[in-house]
Amino acid sequence: MTLPFAAAALSFAAWVYLTLLHGRFWCGDQRLEGSDAPPAVWPHIIAVVPARDEAEVIERSLGSLLQQDYPGRLTVVLADDESTDGTAERAAEEAQRSAHAERLQVVRTPPRPTGWVGKMWALQTGVAEAEAIDAEAPWLLFTDADIEHSPGNLRRLVARAEAGGLMLVSLMVRLEADHGIARLLVPAFVYFFQKLYPFPLVNDRNSRIAAAAGGCMLVRREALARAGGIERLRGEVIDDCAFGRILKEQGPIWLGLTESERSIRAYIGLAEVWKMVARSAFTQLRYSWLLLAGTMLGLSLLYIVPPLATIAGLVEGAPRLFLVGLATWLLMAATFLPTLALYRCNPLLALALPLAGTLYACMTFDSARRYYQGRGADWKGRSAAMR
Repeated sequence: MTLPFAAAALSFAAWVYLTLLHGRFWCGDQRLEGSDAPPAVWPHIIAVVPARDEAEVIERSLGSLLQQDYPGRLTVVLADDESTDGTAERAAEEAQRSAHAERLQVVRTPPRPTGWVGKMWALQTGVAEAEAIDAEAPWLLFTDADIEHSPGNLRRLVARAEAGGLMLVSLMVRLEADHGIARLLVPAFVYFFQKLYPFPLVNDRNSRIAAAAGGCMLVRREALARAGGIERLRGEVIDDCAFGRILKEQGPIWLGLTESERSIRAYIGLAEVWKMVARSAFTQLRYSWLLLAGTMLGLSLLYIVPPLATIAGLVEGAPRLFLVGLATWLLMAATFLPTLALYRCNPLLALALPLAGTLYACMTFDSARRYYQGRGADWKGRSAAMR
């Protein structure tokens, strides 16, 4: 057995395992369909929106919250994190234009203490305001300032949480991917996230795998308090998965996909996607160079070996190498199809998944390089403290 064939066979075995035994990560069947029975009493929900320099999107996103078709009481707390572009003023103007201006409260973050990342401090500020508004409100909705919600989203979230006795209900919102290479890279980002944290396993009460998507998280307030509150997460850069982890310690959680809730921040080119991934990829690896090396090796085996084996087998007239490489490539592509369908992308893009995997490997390596240079997880003009 030659080394190229052995590598191709190992890659094929890995993809068979991932497809059949890795929690159905690729199926994309975890959806919030609105079929849960409504609660007897719709509870008071306090939505906390951390915002830093979001003037371009805040009117549209905040408007979608204020206009929620929710039968119970809803309060929206905008935690303005030292914005310099008039975010808070734009939010107030949008509230005055809506029919539910009374739902909005705007607070500004006090000086950020050492050890807190900006978003967590904004959330802490918002939660403190929520306590002052109604210390008995059972649920907090954490949502980003660039997320547009469909009118019935909160109703569906609450129904699922109450019916299932859940500690957390979270949605991976649909990211904008309508231009250029983003039509490949953004669905691939969602696909890779599902591979890291298979949603069916996240939603399995007997599984230890936990995650959440920070754009939309309905959190049981009592569970968050038992888990240590926002303070426990004060230094987290990848805060959504940290939320999932600490809340699953308290009880069952649920994470799903959606087409109706979406980010209105467009990712147009490679540079924007690169920045999004490189700012936190090495954090995901716990700043471990050993894990980085293993990740590079694993990504190469999964995404680079199959097309190389296919081409080499064809050029060198090695039919076994060609067939194994091609079978692996097609199996890989088949698992990408449901995510591409979610984004209404051409299914032929599934064959380009090796390119996406290679680019994400480069982004991960660049994330480590940035850490080595002391740049950390820089975002909106600030850099998180290095660990």
